[in-house]
Amino acid sequence: MTTPGGPDGTTASPDQQDTTTRHGPSGPGSAEPDALEAQFDQWRHYVRRRPELQRSDTEELEDHLRGSVDELVAAGLRPDEAFLVAVKRLGGLDELSREFAREHSERLWKQLVLTGGGDDPATADQSRRDLIAMIICAVGAAVSIKVPELFGFGFQQDAAFYAPNFSLFALPWLAAYLAWRRRAGTALIAVLVALFVLGAVAANAYPLADDSQSLVLTTIHLPIALWFVVGLAYVADDPHSSRRRMDFIRFTGECFVYFVLIALGGGVLTAFTVGTFEAIGIDPEGFVSQWLLPCGVVAAVVVAGWLVEAKQSVVENIAPVLTRLFTPLFTAALLAFLVAVVWTTTGIDVEREALILFDLLLVVVLGLLLYSISARDPLAPPGLFDRLQLALVVSALVIDVLVLWAITERITEYGTTPNKAAALGENVILLANLAWSAWLMLGFVRRRAPFAALERWQTGYLPVYAGWAWVVVLLFPPLFSHL
Repeated sequence: MTTPGGPDGTTASPDQQDTTTRHGPSGPGSAEPDALEAQFDQWRHYVRRRPELQRSDTEELEDHLRGSVDELVAAGLRPDEAFLVAVKRLGGLDELSREFAREHSERLWKQLVLTGGGDDPATADQSRRDLIAMIICAVGAAVSIKVPELFGFGFQQDAAFYAPNFSLFALPWLAAYLAWRRRAGTALIAVLVALFVLGAVAANAYPLADDSQSLVLTTIHLPIALWFVVGLAYVADDPHSSRRRMDFIRFTGECFVYFVLIALGGGVLTAFTVGTFEAIGIDPEGFVSQWLLPCGVVAAVVVAGWLVEAKQSVVENIAPVLTRLFTPLFTAALLAFLVAVVWTTTGIDVEREALILFDLLLVVVLGLLLYSISARDPLAPPGLFDRLQLALVVSALVIDVLVLWAITERITEYGTTPNKAAALGENVILLANLAWSAWLMLGFVRRRAPFAALERWQTGYLPVYAGWAWVVVLLFPPLFSHL
Protein backbone atom coordinates (compact mmCIF):
# COMPACT_ATOMS: atom_id res chain seq x y z
CA MET A 1 0.00 0.00 0.00
CA THR A 2 1.23 3.46 -0.85
CA THR A 3 0.81 5.49 2.29
CA PRO A 4 -0.43 8.93 1.25
CA GLY A 5 0.59 11.76 3.42
CA GLY A 6 3.75 9.98 4.53
CA PRO A 7 7.06 11.67 5.20
CA ASP A 8 8.00 11.87 1.53
CA GLY A 9 7.62 15.58 1.13
CA THR A 10 4.47 15.46 -1.01
CA THR A 11 1.74 17.98 -0.52
CA ALA A 12 -1.93 17.85 -1.25
CA SER A 13 -3.13 19.64 -4.36
CA PRO A 14 -4.71 23.04 -3.71
CA ASP A 15 -8.17 21.94 -4.78
CA GLN A 16 -8.12 19.22 -2.14
CA GLN A 17 -7.18 21.44 0.77
CA ASP A 18 -10.80 22.24 1.49
CA THR A 19 -11.52 20.45 4.69
CA THR A 20 -12.62 21.81 8.00
CA THR A 21 -12.61 18.59 9.94
CA ARG A 22 -15.29 17.35 12.20
CA HIS A 23 -12.79 17.39 15.06
CA GLY A 24 -12.06 21.09 14.68
CA PRO A 25 -8.70 22.73 15.22
CA SER A 26 -8.22 21.01 18.52
CA GLY A 27 -8.51 17.50 17.09
CA PRO A 28 -5.88 14.81 17.31
CA GLY A 29 -2.30 15.95 17.38
CA SER A 30 -3.20 19.53 18.28
CA ALA A 31 0.50 20.15 19.05
CA GLU A 32 1.13 19.83 15.32
CA PRO A 33 -2.29 20.52 13.79
CA ASP A 34 -1.14 21.91 10.46
CA ALA A 35 1.20 19.02 9.64
CA LEU A 36 -1.36 16.43 10.68
CA GLU A 37 -4.17 18.05 8.72
CA ALA A 38 -1.89 18.17 5.67
CA GLN A 39 -1.47 14.41 6.02
CA PHE A 40 -5.23 13.94 6.26
CA ASP A 41 -5.68 16.15 3.18
CA GLN A 42 -3.28 13.96 1.20
CA TRP A 43 -4.97 10.79 2.43
CA ARG A 44 -8.40 12.18 1.52
CA HIS A 45 -7.17 13.19 -1.95
CA TYR A 46 -5.93 9.66 -2.55
CA VAL A 47 -9.12 8.01 -1.32
CA ARG A 48 -11.34 10.24 -3.46
CA ARG A 49 -9.60 8.93 -6.55
CA ARG A 50 -11.24 5.57 -5.92
CA PRO A 51 -14.43 5.50 -8.03
CA GLU A 52 -16.04 2.85 -5.80
CA LEU A 53 -16.01 5.15 -2.77
CA GLN A 54 -18.47 7.98 -2.47
CA ARG A 55 -18.10 11.02 -0.23
CA SER A 56 -20.07 9.38 2.57
CA ASP A 57 -17.77 6.34 2.40
CA THR A 58 -14.71 8.58 2.57
CA GLU A 59 -16.09 10.37 5.62
CA GLU A 60 -16.79 7.06 7.33
CA LEU A 61 -13.24 5.88 6.68
CA GLU A 62 -11.84 9.21 7.85
CA ASP A 63 -13.83 9.02 11.11
CA HIS A 64 -12.37 5.57 11.71
CA LEU A 65 -8.87 6.81 10.89
CA ARG A 66 -9.15 9.85 13.14
CA GLY A 67 -10.41 7.73 16.00
CA SER A 68 -7.42 5.43 15.62
CA VAL A 69 -5.06 8.46 15.56
CA ASP A 70 -6.70 9.78 18.75
CA GLU A 71 -6.05 6.48 20.52
CA LEU A 72 -2.43 6.31 19.41
CA VAL A 73 -1.71 9.91 20.39
CA ALA A 74 -3.27 9.24 23.79
CA ALA A 75 -0.95 6.23 24.06
CA GLY A 76 2.07 8.53 23.67
CA LEU A 77 2.92 8.52 19.95
CA ARG A 78 3.69 11.73 18.09
CA PRO A 79 0.89 12.82 15.71
CA ASP A 80 2.87 11.99 12.54
CA GLU A 81 3.80 8.56 13.90
CA ALA A 82 0.21 7.97 15.01
CA PHE A 83 -1.06 8.84 11.53
CA LEU A 84 1.25 6.38 9.77
CA VAL A 85 0.43 3.58 12.19
CA ALA A 86 -3.29 4.30 11.89
CA VAL A 87 -3.16 4.18 8.10
CA LYS A 88 -1.35 0.86 8.26
CA ARG A 89 -4.02 -0.47 10.59
CA LEU A 90 -6.73 0.76 8.27
CA GLY A 91 -5.41 -1.62 5.64
CA GLY A 92 -4.58 -1.37 1.95
CA LEU A 93 -6.82 1.11 0.18
CA ASP A 94 -6.91 -1.10 -2.90
CA GLU A 95 -8.21 -3.92 -0.71
CA LEU A 96 -10.77 -1.59 0.84
CA SER A 97 -11.87 -0.52 -2.64
CA ARG A 98 -12.37 -4.11 -3.71
CA GLU A 99 -14.35 -4.76 -0.53
CA PHE A 100 -16.59 -1.79 -1.25
CA ALA A 101 -16.93 -2.98 -4.86
CA ARG A 102 -18.14 -6.38 -3.65
CA GLU A 103 -20.60 -4.87 -1.17
CA HIS A 104 -21.80 -2.12 -3.54
CA SER A 105 -21.57 -3.79 -6.95
CA GLU A 106 -24.45 -1.73 -8.32
CA ARG A 107 -22.55 1.43 -7.50
CA LEU A 108 -19.42 0.10 -9.23
CA TRP A 109 -21.34 -0.62 -12.39
CA LYS A 110 -22.69 2.92 -12.32
CA GLN A 111 -19.07 4.11 -12.31
CA LEU A 112 -18.43 2.16 -15.51
CA VAL A 113 -21.14 3.80 -17.60
CA LEU A 114 -20.44 6.91 -19.62
CA THR A 115 -21.86 9.54 -17.28
CA GLY A 116 -21.65 7.62 -14.03
CA GLY A 117 -21.59 10.21 -11.30
CA GLY A 118 -23.05 8.13 -8.50
CA ASP A 119 -25.47 9.87 -6.17
CA ASP A 120 -23.45 13.08 -5.98
CA PRO A 121 -25.05 15.72 -8.27
CA ALA A 122 -21.81 17.71 -8.46
CA THR A 123 -19.88 14.64 -9.58
CA ALA A 124 -22.54 13.73 -12.14
CA ASP A 125 -22.51 17.27 -13.51
CA GLN A 126 -18.72 17.22 -13.82
CA SER A 127 -18.88 13.85 -15.60
CA ARG A 128 -21.35 15.27 -18.14
CA ARG A 129 -19.15 18.30 -18.76
CA ASP A 130 -16.12 16.04 -19.23
CA LEU A 131 -18.07 13.89 -21.67
CA ILE A 132 -19.16 16.90 -23.71
CA ALA A 133 -15.61 18.29 -23.77
CA MET A 134 -14.27 14.91 -24.87
CA ILE A 135 -16.81 14.64 -27.70
CA ILE A 136 -15.92 18.14 -28.93
CA CYS A 137 -12.19 17.32 -28.91
CA ALA A 138 -12.69 13.90 -30.53
CA VAL A 139 -14.81 15.42 -33.30
CA GLY A 140 -12.19 18.14 -33.70
CA ALA A 141 -9.50 15.49 -34.17
CA ALA A 142 -11.62 13.61 -36.72
CA VAL A 143 -12.36 16.81 -38.67
CA SER A 144 -8.75 18.00 -38.59
CA ILE A 145 -7.41 14.88 -40.30
CA LYS A 146 -9.76 15.52 -43.23
CA VAL A 147 -8.81 19.20 -43.60
CA PRO A 148 -5.67 18.48 -45.72
CA GLU A 149 -7.94 16.97 -48.39
CA LEU A 150 -9.24 20.49 -49.03
CA PHE A 151 -5.71 21.31 -50.23
CA GLY A 152 -5.37 18.28 -52.48
CA PHE A 153 -3.76 15.78 -50.11
CA GLY A 154 -5.03 12.21 -50.22
CA PHE A 155 -4.72 9.86 -47.28
CA GLN A 156 -3.39 6.98 -49.37
CA GLN A 157 -1.44 8.72 -52.13
CA ASP A 158 0.29 11.26 -49.88
CA ALA A 159 1.69 8.98 -47.18
CA ALA A 160 4.88 11.09 -47.00
CA PHE A 161 2.75 14.00 -45.75
CA TYR A 162 0.47 12.13 -43.37
CA ALA A 163 3.18 9.96 -41.75
CA PRO A 164 5.10 12.76 -39.95
CA ASN A 165 1.94 14.83 -39.40
CA PHE A 166 -0.34 12.11 -38.06
CA SER A 167 0.28 12.84 -34.37
CA LEU A 168 -0.53 16.52 -35.02
CA PHE A 169 -4.13 15.59 -35.81
CA ALA A 170 -4.73 13.82 -32.48
CA LEU A 171 -2.39 14.95 -29.71
CA PRO A 172 -3.25 18.70 -29.75
CA TRP A 173 -6.89 17.79 -29.12
CA LEU A 174 -5.99 15.44 -26.28
CA ALA A 175 -3.80 18.18 -24.79
CA ALA A 176 -6.69 20.64 -25.17
CA TYR A 177 -9.02 18.32 -23.26
CA LEU A 178 -6.49 17.83 -20.46
CA ALA A 179 -5.66 21.53 -20.27
CA TRP A 180 -9.38 22.32 -20.02
CA ARG A 181 -9.86 19.71 -17.33
CA ARG A 182 -6.84 20.97 -15.35
CA ARG A 183 -7.91 24.61 -15.81
CA ALA A 184 -4.52 25.46 -17.27
CA GLY A 185 -3.47 29.10 -17.15
CA THR A 186 -3.09 31.35 -20.16
CA ALA A 187 0.72 31.22 -20.09
CA LEU A 188 0.79 27.42 -20.12
CA ILE A 189 -1.78 27.27 -22.93
CA ALA A 190 0.42 29.62 -24.95
CA VAL A 191 3.40 27.30 -24.38
CA LEU A 192 1.36 24.27 -25.49
CA VAL A 193 0.21 26.03 -28.66
CA ALA A 194 3.75 27.20 -29.44
CA LEU A 195 5.17 23.68 -29.06
CA PHE A 196 2.52 22.13 -31.31
CA VAL A 197 3.12 24.84 -33.91
CA LEU A 198 6.85 24.12 -33.68
CA GLY A 199 6.10 20.44 -34.27
CA ALA A 200 4.01 21.29 -37.33
CA VAL A 201 6.83 23.43 -38.73
CA ALA A 202 9.38 20.66 -38.12
CA ALA A 203 7.17 18.10 -39.88
CA ASN A 204 6.62 20.21 -42.99
CA ALA A 205 9.35 22.82 -43.39
CA TYR A 206 12.21 20.56 -44.53
CA PRO A 207 12.34 19.30 -48.15
CA LEU A 208 12.54 15.60 -47.32
CA ALA A 209 12.29 12.93 -50.02
CA ASP A 210 9.85 10.04 -49.60
CA ASP A 211 12.75 7.64 -48.98
CA SER A 212 14.65 10.00 -46.67
CA GLN A 213 16.00 8.64 -43.39
CA SER A 214 15.20 11.99 -41.79
CA LEU A 215 11.53 11.56 -42.77
CA VAL A 216 11.45 8.21 -40.97
CA LEU A 217 13.16 9.68 -37.91
CA THR A 218 10.71 12.59 -37.81
CA THR A 219 7.79 10.18 -38.10
CA ILE A 220 9.11 8.22 -35.12
CA HIS A 221 10.35 11.04 -32.89
CA LEU A 222 7.76 13.78 -33.39
CA PRO A 223 4.96 11.78 -31.67
CA ILE A 224 7.35 11.22 -28.74
CA ALA A 225 8.16 14.91 -28.50
CA LEU A 226 4.50 15.89 -28.75
CA TRP A 227 3.43 13.26 -26.20
CA PHE A 228 5.59 15.07 -23.65
CA VAL A 229 3.72 18.25 -24.63
CA VAL A 230 0.54 16.35 -23.72
CA GLY A 231 2.30 15.53 -20.45
CA LEU A 232 2.79 19.24 -19.83
CA ALA A 233 -0.97 19.70 -20.15
CA TYR A 234 -1.54 16.71 -17.86
CA VAL A 235 0.58 18.16 -15.04
CA ALA A 236 -0.74 21.70 -15.55
CA ASP A 237 -2.11 21.74 -11.99
CA ASP A 238 1.38 21.12 -10.52
CA PRO A 239 4.11 20.98 -13.22
CA HIS A 240 7.03 20.79 -10.76
CA SER A 241 5.70 17.81 -8.79
CA SER A 242 7.56 14.51 -9.10
CA ARG A 243 4.38 12.74 -8.06
CA ARG A 244 2.39 14.33 -10.90
CA ARG A 245 5.05 13.23 -13.38
CA MET A 246 4.67 9.70 -12.12
CA ASP A 247 0.91 10.09 -12.55
CA PHE A 248 1.58 11.01 -16.17
CA ILE A 249 3.62 7.84 -16.61
CA ARG A 250 0.63 5.88 -15.27
CA PHE A 251 -1.65 7.84 -17.59
CA THR A 252 0.56 6.89 -20.55
CA GLY A 253 0.32 3.17 -19.81
CA GLU A 254 -3.39 3.19 -19.08
CA CYS A 255 -4.09 5.30 -22.17
CA PHE A 256 -2.19 2.77 -24.28
CA VAL A 257 -4.23 -0.10 -22.77
CA TYR A 258 -7.50 1.68 -23.50
CA PHE A 259 -6.39 2.60 -27.02
CA VAL A 260 -5.54 -1.03 -27.79
CA LEU A 261 -8.93 -2.16 -26.46
CA ILE A 262 -10.68 0.49 -28.57
CA ALA A 263 -8.62 -0.59 -31.61
CA LEU A 264 -9.65 -4.21 -31.11
CA GLY A 265 -13.28 -3.23 -30.86
CA GLY A 266 -12.88 -0.96 -33.87
CA GLY A 267 -11.40 -3.83 -35.84
CA VAL A 268 -14.46 -5.95 -35.10
CA LEU A 269 -16.73 -3.03 -36.05
CA THR A 270 -14.84 -2.52 -39.32
CA ALA A 271 -15.04 -6.21 -40.24
CA PHE A 272 -18.76 -6.25 -39.42
CA THR A 273 -19.37 -3.12 -41.52
CA VAL A 274 -17.48 -4.46 -44.53
CA GLY A 275 -19.12 -7.89 -44.33
CA THR A 276 -22.70 -6.69 -43.96
CA PHE A 277 -22.52 -4.07 -46.72
CA GLU A 278 -20.79 -6.46 -49.12
CA ALA A 279 -23.63 -8.92 -48.46
CA ILE A 280 -26.05 -6.46 -50.07
CA GLY A 281 -23.79 -5.57 -52.97
CA ILE A 282 -22.23 -2.35 -51.61
CA ASP A 283 -18.46 -1.98 -51.44
CA PRO A 284 -17.61 0.08 -48.30
CA GLU A 285 -13.83 -0.06 -48.80
CA GLY A 286 -13.57 3.59 -49.81
CA PHE A 287 -15.54 4.77 -46.78
CA VAL A 288 -13.53 2.57 -44.43
CA SER A 289 -10.11 3.58 -45.75
CA GLN A 290 -10.85 7.27 -46.31
CA TRP A 291 -13.14 8.06 -43.37
CA LEU A 292 -13.66 5.36 -40.76
CA LEU A 293 -10.03 4.39 -40.14
CA PRO A 294 -8.26 7.79 -40.14
CA CYS A 295 -11.04 9.61 -38.28
CA GLY A 296 -11.54 6.72 -35.87
CA VAL A 297 -7.86 6.42 -34.97
CA VAL A 298 -7.30 10.08 -34.09
CA ALA A 299 -10.62 10.29 -32.24
CA ALA A 300 -9.77 7.12 -30.32
CA VAL A 301 -6.65 8.80 -28.89
CA VAL A 302 -8.84 11.48 -27.29
CA VAL A 303 -11.42 8.93 -26.12
CA ALA A 304 -8.70 6.78 -24.54
CA GLY A 305 -7.36 9.77 -22.61
CA TRP A 306 -10.86 10.65 -21.43
CA LEU A 307 -11.49 7.08 -20.29
CA VAL A 308 -8.34 7.10 -18.17
CA GLU A 309 -9.44 10.36 -16.54
CA ALA A 310 -13.10 9.39 -16.11
CA LYS A 311 -12.59 5.81 -14.96
CA GLN A 312 -9.44 6.27 -12.93
CA SER A 313 -8.69 3.21 -10.78
CA VAL A 314 -11.25 0.96 -12.49
CA VAL A 315 -8.54 -0.67 -14.60
CA GLU A 316 -5.52 1.20 -13.33
CA ASN A 317 -3.92 -2.01 -12.10
CA ILE A 318 -3.69 -3.54 -15.60
CA ALA A 319 -0.25 -2.08 -16.36
CA PRO A 320 1.29 -3.22 -13.02
CA VAL A 321 -0.20 -6.70 -13.48
CA LEU A 322 1.33 -6.96 -16.95
CA THR A 323 4.61 -5.76 -15.45
CA ARG A 324 4.55 -8.57 -12.90
CA LEU A 325 3.86 -11.08 -15.65
CA PHE A 326 6.44 -9.96 -18.21
CA THR A 327 9.34 -8.92 -15.98
CA PRO A 328 10.52 -12.51 -15.32
CA LEU A 329 9.93 -13.45 -18.96
CA PHE A 330 11.98 -10.53 -20.32
CA THR A 331 14.68 -11.16 -17.72
CA ALA A 332 15.00 -14.77 -18.88
CA ALA A 333 15.05 -13.71 -22.55
CA LEU A 334 17.76 -11.08 -22.00
CA LEU A 335 19.92 -13.42 -19.95
CA ALA A 336 19.55 -16.11 -22.62
CA PHE A 337 20.59 -13.59 -25.28
CA LEU A 338 23.70 -12.59 -23.32
CA VAL A 339 24.64 -16.24 -22.85
CA ALA A 340 24.24 -16.79 -26.61
CA VAL A 341 26.43 -13.75 -27.39
CA VAL A 342 29.20 -15.09 -25.14
CA TRP A 343 28.82 -18.66 -26.43
CA THR A 344 28.86 -17.79 -30.13
CA THR A 345 31.13 -14.69 -29.91
CA THR A 346 28.91 -13.20 -32.61
CA GLY A 347 28.72 -9.43 -32.85
CA ILE A 348 25.47 -7.49 -32.95
CA ASP A 349 24.11 -6.46 -36.35
CA VAL A 350 23.56 -2.70 -36.36
CA GLU A 351 21.54 -2.36 -39.55
CA ARG A 352 18.40 -0.21 -39.24
CA GLU A 353 15.96 -3.04 -38.48
CA ALA A 354 18.27 -4.45 -35.81
CA LEU A 355 18.79 -1.02 -34.24
CA ILE A 356 15.04 -0.45 -34.03
CA LEU A 357 14.58 -3.90 -32.49
CA PHE A 358 17.21 -3.37 -29.80
CA ASP A 359 15.98 0.12 -28.99
CA LEU A 360 12.42 -1.17 -28.65
CA LEU A 361 13.68 -3.91 -26.36
CA LEU A 362 15.43 -1.39 -24.11
CA VAL A 363 12.34 0.85 -24.09
CA VAL A 364 10.18 -2.11 -23.05
CA VAL A 365 12.59 -2.86 -20.20
CA LEU A 366 12.41 0.77 -19.12
CA GLY A 367 8.61 0.61 -19.30
CA LEU A 368 8.54 -2.50 -17.10
CA LEU A 369 10.70 -0.68 -14.58
CA LEU A 370 8.57 2.48 -14.63
CA TYR A 371 5.24 0.73 -14.12
CA SER A 372 6.55 -1.48 -11.37
CA ILE A 373 7.80 1.68 -9.63
CA SER A 374 4.44 3.39 -10.07
CA ALA A 375 2.56 0.52 -8.40
CA ARG A 376 5.02 -0.34 -5.64
CA ASP A 377 4.60 0.52 -1.97
CA PRO A 378 7.64 2.72 -1.29
CA LEU A 379 7.63 1.70 2.38
CA ALA A 380 7.74 -2.04 1.70
CA PRO A 381 11.12 -3.75 2.19
CA PRO A 382 13.00 -5.12 -0.85
CA GLY A 383 11.91 -8.54 -1.97
CA LEU A 384 12.46 -11.18 -4.63
CA PHE A 385 10.71 -9.16 -7.36
CA ASP A 386 13.04 -6.20 -6.70
CA ARG A 387 16.06 -8.45 -7.18
CA LEU A 388 14.51 -9.80 -10.36
CA GLN A 389 14.10 -6.25 -11.63
CA LEU A 390 17.71 -5.49 -10.78
CA ALA A 391 18.75 -8.47 -12.91
CA LEU A 392 16.55 -7.21 -15.74
CA VAL A 393 18.02 -3.70 -15.63
CA VAL A 394 21.61 -4.96 -15.43
CA SER A 395 21.00 -7.31 -18.40
CA ALA A 396 19.54 -4.44 -20.43
CA LEU A 397 22.50 -2.28 -19.43
CA VAL A 398 24.97 -4.86 -20.76
CA ILE A 399 23.04 -5.18 -24.02
CA ASP A 400 22.99 -1.39 -24.37
CA VAL A 401 26.78 -1.29 -23.97
CA LEU A 402 27.17 -4.00 -26.67
CA VAL A 403 24.89 -2.10 -29.05
CA LEU A 404 26.77 1.16 -28.44
CA TRP A 405 30.06 -0.61 -29.09
CA ALA A 406 28.76 -2.00 -32.38
CA ILE A 407 27.32 1.35 -33.47
CA THR A 408 30.56 3.16 -32.66
CA GLU A 409 32.60 0.63 -34.66
CA ARG A 410 30.28 0.93 -37.65
CA ILE A 411 30.33 4.75 -37.56
CA THR A 412 34.13 4.75 -37.28
CA GLU A 413 34.46 2.40 -40.25
CA TYR A 414 31.71 3.60 -42.61
CA GLY A 415 30.77 7.05 -41.37
CA THR A 416 27.55 8.21 -39.82
CA THR A 417 23.99 8.37 -41.11
CA PRO A 418 20.87 9.93 -39.56
CA ASN A 419 19.68 6.50 -38.38
CA LYS A 420 22.98 5.60 -36.72
CA ALA A 421 23.37 9.04 -35.13
CA ALA A 422 19.84 8.88 -33.72
CA ALA A 423 20.40 5.36 -32.43
CA LEU A 424 23.71 6.41 -30.87
CA GLY A 425 22.10 9.30 -29.00
CA GLU A 426 19.13 7.23 -27.85
CA ASN A 427 21.32 4.44 -26.56
CA VAL A 428 23.55 6.89 -24.70
CA ILE A 429 20.46 8.39 -23.04
CA LEU A 430 19.14 4.93 -22.15
CA LEU A 431 22.59 3.93 -20.90
CA ALA A 432 22.70 6.83 -18.46
CA ASN A 433 19.20 6.07 -17.19
CA LEU A 434 19.72 2.33 -16.86
CA ALA A 435 23.15 2.72 -15.23
CA TRP A 436 21.95 5.05 -12.50
CA SER A 437 18.73 3.05 -12.08
CA ALA A 438 20.79 -0.09 -11.54
CA TRP A 439 22.92 1.71 -8.95
CA LEU A 440 19.85 3.01 -7.08
CA MET A 441 18.15 -0.39 -7.22
CA LEU A 442 21.29 -2.05 -5.91
CA GLY A 443 21.36 0.40 -3.03
CA PHE A 444 17.70 -0.28 -2.31
CA VAL A 445 18.08 -4.05 -2.45
CA ARG A 446 21.03 -3.76 -0.05
CA ARG A 447 18.89 -1.47 2.17
CA ARG A 448 21.31 1.43 1.75
CA ALA A 449 19.08 3.77 -0.31
CA PRO A 450 15.38 4.64 -0.14
CA PHE A 451 13.02 3.50 -2.86
CA ALA A 452 11.82 7.09 -3.33
CA ALA A 453 15.24 7.99 -4.82
CA LEU A 454 14.60 5.62 -7.74
CA GLU A 455 11.18 7.16 -8.37
CA ARG A 456 12.56 10.71 -8.28
CA TRP A 457 15.33 9.74 -10.71
CA GLN A 458 12.90 8.32 -13.27
CA THR A 459 10.45 11.22 -13.15
CA GLY A 460 13.28 13.76 -13.21
CA TYR A 461 14.79 12.11 -16.30
CA LEU A 462 11.66 12.49 -18.46
CA PRO A 463 12.67 15.91 -19.91
CA VAL A 464 15.85 14.30 -21.30
CA TYR A 465 13.78 12.03 -23.57
CA ALA A 466 11.65 14.96 -24.69
CA GLY A 467 14.73 17.08 -25.38
CA TRP A 468 16.38 14.40 -27.51
CA ALA A 469 13.20 13.81 -29.53
CA TRP A 470 13.06 17.54 -30.34
CA VAL A 471 16.76 17.52 -31.31
CA VAL A 472 16.15 14.71 -33.81
CA VAL A 473 13.06 16.38 -35.26
CA LEU A 474 14.44 19.92 -35.51
CA LEU A 475 18.20 19.55 -36.08
CA PHE A 476 18.83 16.22 -37.81
CA PRO A 477 17.33 17.11 -41.24
CA PRO A 478 19.56 20.17 -41.82
CA LEU A 479 22.58 18.54 -40.14
CA PHE A 480 22.42 15.61 -42.58
CA SER A 481 21.41 17.71 -45.62
CA HIS A 482 17.85 16.31 -45.53
CA LEU A 483 19.15 12.81 -46.21
